[in-house]
Formats: sequence, C-alpha cells, structure tokens
Amino acid sequence: MPLASPLPSPMALNRPQQSPSIFKKRSASGLGSGSPLPSSAASYLSALSQADARARSVSPTSTPALSLSSSVTSSSEDTILHEEEEDALMNSNADGLLLPTRPPNSAQVFSTVHTEFGHCANDKYRTTSQHKLGTPLPTHVEQDPPYYILLSTYVSYLILICLGHVRDFVGKRLSPSSYQHLMPQHGYAPLNSDFDSFYTRRLKTRMDECFSQPVTGVAGRTIMLLDRTSPDYNHTQLFTGTRTRALNISSYNYLGFAQARGGCADAVEESIKRYGISSLGARLEGGGTDLHNMGEALVANFTGMEDALICSMGFATNSTIIPALVSKGCLVISDELNHASIRFGTRISGASVRMFKHNNMKSLESLLKEVISQGQPKTHRPWKKILVVVEGLYSMEGTLVNLPGVLELKKKYKFYLFVDEAHSIGAIGPRGRGVADYFGVNPRSIDILMGTFTKSFGAAGGYIAGSKTIIDHLRVNGHSGAYAESMTPSVLTQVVASMASIMGVAPPDVPSKEIVHPGPVASASLPQWINLPLNLASGEEGTSRLRRLAFNCRYLHSGLIKLGFITYGHPASPIVPLLLFNPGKMNMFHKMMKQRQTPIVVVVVAYPATPLVTSRVRFCVSAAHTKEDIDTVLRACDEIGDVLDLKHGSVRGKDRWNVEQVIARAAELGSNDD
Repeated sequence: MPLASPLPSPMALNRPQQSPSIFKKRSASGLGSGSPLPSSAASYLSALSQADARARSVSPTSTPALSLSSSVTSSSEDTILHEEEEDALMNSNADGLLLPTRPPNSAQVFSTVHTEFGHCANDKYRTTSQHKLGTPLPTHVEQDPPYYILLSTYVSYLILICLGHVRDFVGKRLSPSSYQHLMPQHGYAPLNSDFDSFYTRRLKTRMDECFSQPVTGVAGRTIMLLDRTSPDYNHTQLFTGTRTRALNISSYNYLGFAQARGGCADAVEESIKRYGISSLGARLEGGGTDLHNMGEALVANFTGMEDALICSMGFATNSTIIPALVSKGCLVISDELNHASIRFGTRISGASVRMFKHNNMKSLESLLKEVISQGQPKTHRPWKKILVVVEGLYSMEGTLVNLPGVLELKKKYKFYLFVDEAHSIGAIGPRGRGVADYFGVNPRSIDILMGTFTKSFGAAGGYIAGSKTIIDHLRVNGHSGAYAESMTPSVLTQVVASMASIMGVAPPDVPSKEIVHPGPVASASLPQWINLPLNLASGEEGTSRLRRLAFNCRYLHSGLIKLGFITYGHPASPIVPLLLFNPGKMNMFHKMMKQRQTPIVVVVVAYPATPLVTSRVRFCVSAAHTKEDIDTVLRACDEIGDVLDLKHGSVRGKDRWNVEQVIARAAELGSNDD
C-alpha cells in the first residue's frame, strides 16, 4: 500500500514545506528506496539478512520520531523499509519466483513495521499499573471551567437551536422536497421523526468531518486516512483519491496487538489454513470446536475464574447475558454512567432498575439500605436477587471503579456483583488481568466478570467468566449461545495468541496443576500448532507492553494537567478525556490536529454520548506509542490549547509547566510514585 499519493491532499497544501518522511528509506544500502529491487528471492533474503545484521549490531533503542521533519540516523535507515517496496518484494520478482508472504524471523524485522508498533528500549519510560495497598482510591472531581466558557457554550447551543427551527420553518414551505422524509406521504407516516432528527441535521451534520473518518490498513501506532471533501456542507462526502499517514491516538489498541506481522499474526494465518475463515458450523447445538473450548478455558485461566463463556460480539455479551441472570422480581442497581449495552440488557430483562451516583459508595450504600428495607414496589416482598452492575473502566470518563469499596458493601449487604471489564481487561494491573489485578483482590470475590476482546487483544467478541454453575446456566439460558453465530476461528486464534503472550507460556515439563493464578498458561492448554516466538512465549514482551502502556497513560494524563487542561479520569486509564466544552471547538480541534506537520487523528465525543456541555476529545493511549509520540501529542495540544482557549484547569501560576518542562520531566510524570 503506498504511503503517499502523487496528488497532495487538501490539508497537505496548507502545510509548510516538509523534509522527506522517515517512512521512506533514504540510504543507498541494501533495500533502499534508491536501490533497484532484488531480482530473485535469494537476493531479497540475502539483502534482508544483511540489514537485520546491521540493525542487531547497532541495537537501536527506539523507533525514530514520527515527525515528518525528523532526521533519521544511519542505523535506523538500514532497517526501515519503504512499505510500498516491501509489498512489491513480498509478492513478485523479475524471475517470477514465489517470494515469502512475510520476511523471515519476524522478531528481527520489527523496524519494518514501525508504523504499527513503536519500539523503545529505555527503561525510564516504563512503570507498573498497580494500586498501592492501604491507600484510598482518589475520588474523581469534575472541574468546572470559567463561567464565560459555560455561558458561551449554552449560547452556542441556543443559537443553533433557534436558527435550526427557523430554517426548518422556512424550508418546509419554500423547499418541501428537502423535507419529504419527515412528512407523511401517500398515506404513510414518516419513518424518521422530525424532532429526533433535528440534532443530527442541525448540529452533527455541521461537524461530520470529525466523525466516521474512513481509514485503511492496520490501526496501529499510525493509521492511513482516506482524504475526503464535501461539496454540500457534509451531506455527502467525496474521496479525493489521496491518503494521509497520521499518528493514531484514537483506537482501542491498548497493548498494540493490532499488527499485521508478528507471532500473533503468524498464528492467525495458520488457523485460517486449518479452519478456514467462516464460522459456519463451528458451533452446533451449544457445542463448539476444540479451539472454542480451549479459548474458553484460557479466558477462565486468565481471569482467575472457574469457567468462561465466549460470545461473538461485545455489545451482545451484555445485552443477551443480563436477561439470563435477572428477571421480573429482581433488582439491578446500576452506576449512572454504565454502558448502553448494560442498560439495554437490563431493560429487556424485565427486572427493576435503580441507579446510584457514579462511583459514589455513599450513594450506593444509601440506595442499598432503601431497597432492602422497602422490598419490591407495591407488594414489599423481598427481592428475588439484587445484582449490582459496574464497569471496571468507564470509557467516556476514564475513571476506575472503586472495587475495594464495592466489595466491602458486598460483604455487608449480600448482593451479587457484575463487573464489566470491556476497557480494563488486559490494559491495567501489573499482569494485565484487569481491576482485580490492579487492586490486588481475589477475582473470585466478584460473581461475574464480563470483558471484550476488541481492545487489548486486537480481536473481536466478548466473554463472561464466573463459577461453573453460573456459566453452565448461561450456556443454556443466554440468547447468544442459542441464536448468535459463533466466533470465527481466526479471530479466536488472535484472542488465544495475544492472551498467551500476556500470560507467558510455561515450559512443557511443568504440570498444569502446579500453575496457579495469575501464573503462565500451561503448554498443553494451547493448540499445538501455535508456535509463538520466544519473546512472546516467555511473557517478556507482554510484560513490557503492559509497563509501557502504564507509563504512557500516566505521562499523557499528568502532562495535560501540568499544561493547564481540564481532564477526567484516573492516571492509570488508557483513556484520557480532554474537555473542550464548546461544540464549535470540536471540529476545530480535530482539523488542527490533523493538519499539523505530523498529522494526528483523534476522537471527539459530544451529546448524547456525554452531557450537553461537556464535549471532549478522548485520547486512546497504546503501548505501541513511544515516548516521542506522546511528546508530539503534548506539543500539539499545547499550541492548539492556546489558540482555542482550552487551558482552564486548576493548575495555575507557578504550578503550571510549559511543554518543554513537561517533556524534560517525562520520567517523573509517568512514574507510579504519586
């Protein structure tokens, strides 16, 4: 796939003159861009081996900086292959010989895919994601901006609403054809509600440029954007035919397993050869293939539970499993910021629902006292069961559940606990086992653990883990087992390979009975045809990724605060929300980040996903990011924050640092010593 089109993108026309990108090899040695392509497979392999030998002798400590104006050292040039030439080399040659589909010994050619995963060997930029025992979890305090920011935000919405209604009133009379989809026609009622579509037509459409950005390729450390333009104010989008490579801080690729090459990708390729790409017939009458059974056993081992059930979709895991747990006469107590899948599953279960203030243990205890003493409405009979549902990591706020506080209340009031770890599993904790690992509690003190594979594991689907009695019940009564399609073998292989890489694989001579949670996975628990490279099988690479992710999270979170921004969330969270407030600043922030010399793609979030006046940008940090990548994001935020007037945090005066101070003291900000 070419990294640059012959035609410049619209945003590239406005950029200052740039020096050659580091994505192109500039040296004349080996496989350089100025060198002719090898004429045979043998010469290709020889040149690649020489380049690897030179790279190993120099031992580079980090991926070159992403900036398009960065200089590239000679040691890096030997191992950075132009992706377009590499694709050509791996598919054909002048002699018509069949070349390998990927370079040999993938552990040695990491720098050929530095766009997917940035490598950094500096131990200063690592820390451990772990809660210090005996210390209380810091309470999340939402900061309010100055009154003029709130006032201007409300006025902005007021103007949009008033002008929108005026335009609708006039438009329905002067241009009725534009509103046919909102008006009755030929005796049929409109499928779209005029009121419901008002927000979409009058606000979201104005900002559609920063939503649903089309991309191609691997969503790793960088991502390839398909440039587009709109001739009719975002009603339609047209592709320009050009592409832009951007730093990707918008994907849930927490551990960087979104890679097209490497040990996990090799395992997935092998699974396709063995099982095919379809999931048809993989699950019959509630049963499954050997790969499904191994996957569920591995998930149970990873989470520290007795058994586990795998579903093919994360949203469906909650929405189809919760109705199998509770029904009429039961009570679900839900955190007010729980995900839509939890709300939907609870709604269709028929159970009564009560909500408590976000992560507020006093609110939860007060509600528990009330519902236990009063019982069911009207009859006041005792509840059949009470299920408290919380999330491990809240995706819009970046806050962690106060798990020790919830467990204390569980012992006192005897309710069942359901923890949704969609964003926390694999991302936090010294061993990546989620919130129980982070707080150092026994996972079996939690009744039900739910999680997804779409974030840390680079795959798809979800799981439910718990006691064998509960899981057996859910296999029969949960709708996902009976009606949903099973997970495809290739996706399941990615789950198994990435999870085993985090855990590490025990030597074959170690019996499974001697391995206790949270230890490595037994060799016999994995398919024999999955051969992970030594750095993955040993767990060394997985541990390194966890520690790099922990550092990157704390560094970005603390750095933004020191620069004066208002942020939400816990320092250990890989989701770092930066508050924008005014809806007009959402599109501007997105544009200005993407139009920088080093383009950066971000995710902006607004109502109804967030409260009306707390529009925000969510940075999604990954272990694939280098320290220099976070530096790039901080510099961009510092400059854009001054232009858009975003620095309204509580850090003021001498406590506020400039961006160079933040970057120079990165090791201090990213440590877990606070």
